[in-house]
Amino acid sequence: MSAEVAGKEINLTAKVSARKHVPDLKSLQRTCDVNYMSLMRLLPSGAMVGESVSVGISEQVLFVLKVLETAPYTWHVSIEQCTPRLPSFMRMKITVRLYHDVRMAEVCASQQTLTLRSSYHYPNAKMHHRNEKEQVNLFLAEWLKCCLQHGFSTVKQI
Repeated sequence: MSAEVAGKEINLTAKVSARKHVPDLKSLQRTCDVNYMSLMRLLPSGAMVGESVSVGISEQVLFVLKVLETAPYTWHVSIEQCTPRLPSFMRMKITVRLYHDVRMAEVCASQQTLTLRSSYHYPNAKMHHRNEKEQVNLFLAEWLKCCLQHGFSTVKQI
């Protein structure tokens, strides 16, 4: 009897993991709206390609925001953690696309993932979460909140 129950549990788990994740677009849009406003507070207005800003959280933790590309309605910005004692694979590195016309900022690349899909089947080869894109954008929101509340310096670099 218990073997049948265990067999059914495995079956239910397989069915649950086979379902595709449906993103909560309203929640993702709210997060992207907040991220845009926060990033615009940190970045210089009218920034040019190559300009960067450093934000220190502590004496050992420094982040660099660099404008990679500008267009009339979008910017691409990289955010990279520059903590010398931390191994490079553990340092945060993301690319964000800012949409000025709709005032949204969306993470388009994170760590070694060059493009993020809205949903992933789980399990998958790279072990992405089903809602990886949502999670990375929420992470950016928390990171920006930390920078704005605890950042002790923002220095424009040329």
